[in-house]
Amino acid sequence: MTDSQLRQDIIDEFEFDPTFDGEHIGVAVDKNVVSLTGHATSYAQKVAAIAAARRVKGVHAIAENIEVRYPFQAKIADDQIAKRAMDILKWDVLVPETIDVLVQDGWITLSGVVNWFYEKTAAEDDVRKLSGVNGVTNSITIKPHLEASNIKTKIELALKRHAEVEANAIRVSVQNGNKVILDGKVDNWDERRAVENAAWSAPGVAFVEDHLTIR
Repeated sequence: MTDSQLRQDIIDEFEFDPTFDGEHIGVAVDKNVVSLTGHATSYAQKVAAIAAARRVKGVHAIAENIEVRYPFQAKIADDQIAKRAMDILKWDVLVPETIDVLVQDGWITLSGVVNWFYEKTAAEDDVRKLSGVNGVTNSITIKPHLEASNIKTKIELALKRHAEVEANAIRVSVQNGNKVILDGKVDNWDERRAVENAAWSAPGVAFVEDHLTIR
């Protein structure tokens, strides 16, 4: 696929996706590496645009420089954003009460300790949808309460169960008892994410280092 065709496919995907307005987002492609520029009307729309680009077959990497601009809206104070963030985290049953929130100039930083990766991602998913947010830094630490046991075998078996994953193309190794390293090739971003999720789902995993490349 040529760079020009890949660029057109991404633009078409932007127009097809109703969750965000890609009118003000520029797309450039160089050797399957996509650059996104311009601005979005919220942080949630920025994230949706990046996700849309990742869905397109042939995208190997994304460099984004999308600015968040809230139209026709007075700036929301940091303390208001922080209160809303704490409230929504408190209401989410997937998020433990161990998360701290810091807001500076509309940018949220999450910290604290959780037992599972899904708890860390659930917290970020909650706060990035709030009005007035310009970005999110997720500094939550994962400290599993379960002991690591046969992590490599459990992940490899999980990969074989996933219909969308070509398990034979993935190499799994474990360091220091709780750090998983993934190597190999996948066909697209969805497959890469499925492999990462399988690795994070194994009990005792505290770190995942992703060296996977997209064909």
